[in-house]
Amino acid sequence: MKLNKKITRSWMMYDFGNSAFATTIMAAVLPVFYYDVAAVGLDENLAASYWGYSQSIAVLVVAVLAPILGAISDFSAAKKKFLRFFAFMGIIASILLAFVGEGDYILASVLFIIGSIGFSGGNIFYDGLLPDITDEKNIDKVSAGGFAYGYIGGGVLLAINILMILQPGWFGLPNATVASQVSFASVGIWWFVFSIPLFKNIKEEQKEKVKRDRSYIAIGFSRVGNTFRELKMYKQLLIFLLAFWLYNDGISTIIRMATVYGRDVGIDGNSLIVALLITQFVGIPFTFFFGWIAEKITAKKALYITLYVYLGIVILGYFMTSAVHFYILAVCVGMVQGGAQSLSRSIFGRMVPAGKHAEFFGFYGISSKFAAVFGPFLFAFIGQITGSSRLGILSLIFFFVAGIILLKFVDVEKGMKDAEKAADREGKAEIKPQ
Repeated sequence: MKLNKKITRSWMMYDFGNSAFATTIMAAVLPVFYYDVAAVGLDENLAASYWGYSQSIAVLVVAVLAPILGAISDFSAAKKKFLRFFAFMGIIASILLAFVGEGDYILASVLFIIGSIGFSGGNIFYDGLLPDITDEKNIDKVSAGGFAYGYIGGGVLLAINILMILQPGWFGLPNATVASQVSFASVGIWWFVFSIPLFKNIKEEQKEKVKRDRSYIAIGFSRVGNTFRELKMYKQLLIFLLAFWLYNDGISTIIRMATVYGRDVGIDGNSLIVALLITQFVGIPFTFFFGWIAEKITAKKALYITLYVYLGIVILGYFMTSAVHFYILAVCVGMVQGGAQSLSRSIFGRMVPAGKHAEFFGFYGISSKFAAVFGPFLFAFIGQITGSSRLGILSLIFFFVAGIILLKFVDVEKGMKDAEKAADREGKAEIKPQ
């Protein structure tokens, strides 16, 4: 299968656009705005708790919906339709965040939850399109390219938004609060503009219409049950999912808790912002690098490298005492974050049976969404009972070590053969649509 550069670039541009939600709204600007503006007047601990509850609700909703939506998408061959629905959900929520003011923490929470569902739900169908636009030979390269475009797009808009907040007068804005509100709207606009190439240029494979005797919801639940039963037929895929669940738990916790941990050990806010930008832009070349190195040494071996680096990050984080240390951590995270995510996605995509991409990527989505629950909980629990967040960060070693051990039992080649046999049983000659 010859790569269509226009198609693959259009697919990557969606990541370029929607990653602004992850950087500006999830990681950098909204958490501070929520704490300082939306939740003004609340007890500090209560404000932090409400922000945590908002994230947990969004994570749980997406985790429950992911396999159902994936199954429905596969049955209806409508990945783009569902992607468009969730994208617009996130885009509209981002723009409406511009209207959140002092004391509007409930509105901020609701819009953040809606936006997060749109962002994460859309990514399920975005990931599900990957096997449709490339083949096994190029899947690592294209997957890495999507993450790299995401780093660029999310990083560029984050840099603009941070400059706008630090120097609002340069943009004709009265203060940092208004600049933050404008930055939320800019995320929605940015996301919309760079989604256009995907919706315009990527055409889904036409499938024969299947007569339905039940609603899509009923079909979705039925297929989810079937998927649970079928997973035992794909032993390598199941083992990989369990390994991914564990090590991605550690990765997600580092992403979500880095700012809080940095503040707790005395790093100032400006240094934290600079570190976020460092991570973003270091990630660009290294995501491409891991896509390249996967072709040389296999994706699984390249993934091992990223996980061992993460072990080093956790240990360094335990001993961190200064902004310089935090900058070093930011560089290290930037080196491996995109590589770990893109390689995981492409390895998983290789072992997914034909015709079940969105359905199985729904399970993949469940893994990554629930990962955002357990890691932060353990981090907080260990920190609370010991009185030291340093011991909380050290607890993440468990997730990476357990994930690495399980990954050693994954035979990717055998997993691909299992998927091919499943495709043959269903009358398909090829695992990847051509």
